[in-house]
Amino acid sequence: MKRPETIGPTAAIEPAAVSPRLHRIVEVDALRGFALCGIFLANVLVMSGLDGLSGGSAGPTASGLDQVVHWLVMALVQTKFYLLFSFLFGYSFTLQMDAAERDGAPFAPRMLRRLLGLFVLGALHAVLLYPGDILTTYALLGLILLAARAVDPARMWRAALRVYGVVAGLYLLLGAAVALVDTSEGDEGLAASAASAAELTTAYRGGPADVVRANMDAWGDILVGLLMMGGMVVAAFLAGFVAGRRRLLAGTGTPERTARLRRVCLWGLAVGLPGGVLMAAGTVGPLGARWEIPAFILGMLTAPALSAAYASGLLLWFTTPRGARLAARLAPAGRMALTNYLAQSVVMALVFTGYGAALYGRVGAAAVLGGTLLFYGFQLAASAWLMSRHRLGPVERLLRAVTLWGRPAPRG
Repeated sequence: MKRPETIGPTAAIEPAAVSPRLHRIVEVDALRGFALCGIFLANVLVMSGLDGLSGGSAGPTASGLDQVVHWLVMALVQTKFYLLFSFLFGYSFTLQMDAAERDGAPFAPRMLRRLLGLFVLGALHAVLLYPGDILTTYALLGLILLAARAVDPARMWRAALRVYGVVAGLYLLLGAAVALVDTSEGDEGLAASAASAAELTTAYRGGPADVVRANMDAWGDILVGLLMMGGMVVAAFLAGFVAGRRRLLAGTGTPERTARLRRVCLWGLAVGLPGGVLMAAGTVGPLGARWEIPAFILGMLTAPALSAAYASGLLLWFTTPRGARLAARLAPAGRMALTNYLAQSVVMALVFTGYGAALYGRVGAAAVLGGTLLFYGFQLAASAWLMSRHRLGPVERLLRAVTLWGRPAPRG
């Protein structure tokens, strides 16, 4: 089963897309730009045909470098960055509420139009480009935030912990059941899996119609994956909303907040890194296939800790001169995250499917990840150029028009 990671860098978490008078929070934009890279690294494993390979094969070349690169991505990236984006979605939801209040506009109709626009974009994205899209999930689960927006932050934080606790309990039961039961497929099961993989490879190397059919056929697996991760997304939404209401990402240079960020970073690394290592050991190697699902579940449950460590560590770094320069480079990409996210899918489709070069399953992990980082660097430069001339990215501008619906859009 494919494991969708996206999650969704979206203009729905873009605060400036609501009010031209809204002050940019550079650190939030920079965190979003950083998460955009992690989302790309995770998604490209699926789009290139590397996701789901076990035993450290990491692609057709099976070189030692490919195995190491694949292992590192599974340990440090997979399932970590969709949580960071979900947290930022909840945080920026509060900023949009404030912007609507300043505009004297009712918030609920505005947000409903925005979520509808996001859902349509996500559905088109899933059919045409990448079946692991999560924009539609964000649009649907965003209704929970809309309904709960008046809840006291303390109560919402307790709700986030309860949601995570319930999800963790269910996952642990599933992991224990899988570990205790012999799940080996046997010769017939292995043959069926090989045939299914070969059929998928043929489809993605075929013409555009074959690609669309393959994307639509994958919806069953994707739906299962999203149902599994939906609780984690909701918990991150709620936690981000609480952080937004308390403005926890603002003023990160104060002694109190610096001490808090350091504690979060240290505890996050202590809990999240072992979980990430276990996930990589089970999904890539050296653990056997029997432990793949339990290891993945334990890695997924500790992923919020590593996500928090990434965010807090970066926020601490952003208070230094070098960190401030890094934030300035990342922030433009975060400001137009939805445009960049969709552009990544377009490029991946052109490289790996029948829309273009049809390299699905033909490239090793090292080459795939190297090309991914190279294109992300190009996106950073292109985003800086565009944001120096315009206030919104092209897709953000479109979604803003849907959000405001009839109100004049600002120039720029």
